[in-house]
Amino acid sequence: MFRRWLAAVILLGLFAMPAQAYSVSDYELPVDIRVNGHYIKTDTNPFIIDGTTYVPLRFVSEALSADEVLWDGAKAMATIKNGNQTIQLRENQRYAYVNGKQVAMQGAMLLVNSRAFIPVRFVSETFDATVGWDGEYFTVDIWKNGISVPSSSIVRYYTEDEILWLGRIIEAESRGEPLRGKIAVGNVILNRVKSREYPDTIYNVIFDRNHGVQFQPAANGTIYNTPSADSIISAKRALRNENYVGNSLYFLNPRKSSNFWITNNRPYYTTIANHDFYL
Repeated sequence: MFRRWLAAVILLGLFAMPAQAYSVSDYELPVDIRVNGHYIKTDTNPFIIDGTTYVPLRFVSEALSADEVLWDGAKAMATIKNGNQTIQLRENQRYAYVNGKQVAMQGAMLLVNSRAFIPVRFVSETFDATVGWDGEYFTVDIWKNGISVPSSSIVRYYTEDEILWLGRIIEAESRGEPLRGKIAVGNVILNRVKSREYPDTIYNVIFDRNHGVQFQPAANGTIYNTPSADSIISAKRALRNENYVGNSLYFLNPRKSSNFWITNNRPYYTTIANHDFYL
């Protein structure tokens, strides 16, 4: 149900930007790319506009093992060669030339901050790769026989299990809050994972009871509720080291909390949305 709902949200354009607004917004999806099961490192984050996922041009040569990738700045044209196929794409044109034949694309090649971004599905499928979309974890899956992804292109950001549990605690603790507040809650969990005072996994931090119940959702069962799309987005952005609370290890909602130990014993750091954060 969650996957179907999320796919519908994307198709309706909730995360789309105006045609010429090629910039990052608070609700830009933190998209991952997997090739043959490996998460791929890109020097610039992929993004989605109007349902089309874009990746840096360099991704094609580094992760899909294209034979040659050329860029003609004067013509704003990319040429990608792989085996007996040649693809040519021009900025803002919703078609490409494949071996000289014009072929329609679902999105045009874009220039963002002087960097070329190309529609990953079109290029991948033209080179006989299978492309899928994991709507629950915002991941493009590409499978192609006969290629070996270079180890230098492989990165381990996080696992789906880590995304899920961080998304669950974010949802339970900050449902309805703006994205920044949700990410901040995730920051605290991850800070505890890094701290010697707490367990070293997200799951064990959430269910830690060495000093009593640390998070009420773990005790009252709301931790098991399905996280919203916003909470999954926030989890991934926190896991990508987007941080708004420094080294804070505690948070509380002053309008609901009766925990005076934190306010009396820990240094105050900042307030975001409904929560105060403490070091």
